[in-house]
Amino acid sequence: MALFDSLLGPVTRIIDKVVPDPDARDRAKLELLRLENSRELEMLQASLSAVVAEAGSADPWTSRARPGFLYVMYLVILWSIPMGLLAAISPERAAAVGRGMTDYLAAIPEPLYALFGTGYLGYSAMRQWGKTRGSDR
Repeated sequence: MALFDSLLGPVTRIIDKVVPDPDARDRAKLELLRLENSRELEMLQASLSAVVAEAGSADPWTSRARPGFLYVMYLVILWSIPMGLLAAISPERAAAVGRGMTDYLAAIPEPLYALFGTGYLGYSAMRQWGKTRGSDR
């Protein structure tokens, strides 16, 4: 896609110089933009096809991934209640638990976070697209 984007500007300048008729020039540029848009759409569909396949899967582990992640996030947020109580009783222990959790999360490699975020956002986007099309409930 980056190669196509880098060629788009020079090709439009060539069209401006080579095609004398303004209407033909505009049609050529419009066709070039259509080509770019269809290519981008094809790339998007290819990159998200795995997400769509997982969303339609009958496998309970796969189909429950999104709600499972939300439950984990709820648990992390609710964990603040016992941590607040621990901080009231023993602030140094609460600080040690917080440092331990921070060190653990910092030890997870950045590409793993990026992979998870990309997959989760892709799944959410395709789910929303399916809802707007009316194929998902």
